[in-house]
Amino acid sequence: MSSVLQRTIPYDVYEHRPLPGIAPFAMDEWLIVDDAYAAQMALRDAFLTSRRNDVLALNDMAKPAADELLDEVLVHAYGHVQPEVTRPDGKTVSIDREDPMATLGKLAQEDFCILQKIGEEHVLTGAILCFPAGWTLAEKMMRPLVRIHQPVGSYSQQIAKRVQRLFDGVQVGRPLWRFNALQYVKPDLFQPRRENDPKREGSGGRFLR
Repeated sequence: MSSVLQRTIPYDVYEHRPLPGIAPFAMDEWLIVDDAYAAQMALRDAFLTSRRNDVLALNDMAKPAADELLDEVLVHAYGHVQPEVTRPDGKTVSIDREDPMATLGKLAQEDFCILQKIGEEHVLTGAILCFPAGWTLAEKMMRPLVRIHQPVGSYSQQIAKRVQRLFDGVQVGRPLWRFNALQYVKPDLFQPRRENDPKREGSGGRFLR
């Protein structure tokens, strides 16, 4: 399979961003259509057909949130809620209300994860994750934030508390983004890894995610 790479990145990747790298952003910066759009969407379509169980999960409790997210994406990317849309690459996608996460996976380059507050922490209750970078959806599904980040050595208790406060403070109409920059040896967009699997490559590389 040939590499799918962007020619440009719309962010300053060298700007210093203290952990956890979270900041406000404008909604017009949320979903991006760039020079890799058509190739990435072809990959997403293929993954949803050939390895759906690897890239999609949705708990029943998250279905209303998935429905709301689908409407938000339709309005933001396509102007309004409608029964079908034509993507920038020319492909027509039917809006399947019974399968909102798969539909989302066919509408935008971005992956989408749903986290809901259960007890004291936010829990991953649904996702369309076609392009994982070193983690596996099945292992993280229905896990709280601290458990999700257990293998990450830099995710200290102090950072965990800061992240939870930020999640608790999220407000409608005031979106936040998280920035991180990771270098990889391989350009593959689908790079899952289970928590107990050893890293097969050293750190660093010429491909930036």
